[in-house]
Amino acid sequence: MTFALAQWLVTIFAAISLVHVYWALGGEWATVAAVPQIPVEGGVRLQPAFKPRGWITLLVAAALSVIALLVCLRVGWWLPQVEHKALQWVISAIAILLFARAIGDSELVGFFKEVKDSRFARWDTWVYSPLCVVLGAGLLAVAWV
Repeated sequence: MTFALAQWLVTIFAAISLVHVYWALGGEWATVAAVPQIPVEGGVRLQPAFKPRGWITLLVAAALSVIALLVCLRVGWWLPQVEHKALQWVISAIAILLFARAIGDSELVGFFKEVKDSRFARWDTWVYSPLCVVLGAGLLAVAWV
């Protein structure tokens, strides 16, 4: 079961990484749902909370790829298995970060966000935050089983 879970985790992290590479290279598909939006002009209109830079988006893609690599190392998929406690703790720390992302910053992201009337906010509530919880739980299972 752990190996199947690891394959699923690696696939999801790799796919999300590839989407970030696409965005970093100028792709525009789904960008309106990828960046939090804030109300402007008295709350009538929404605008992106920030404009992601290409190199930062590539860093996110690289970080997601590293997470996939760590899972591969933990279970021995494509690489020799590593059972060192440090790897378990690193993967666990990433899981905790994903749980924190799901909880959010109380304003723009996570289950407890205040800005709820944007396309990003709807996707965050129904896809991104739940996915962070599931991925975090999966990482904990891979780290400690």
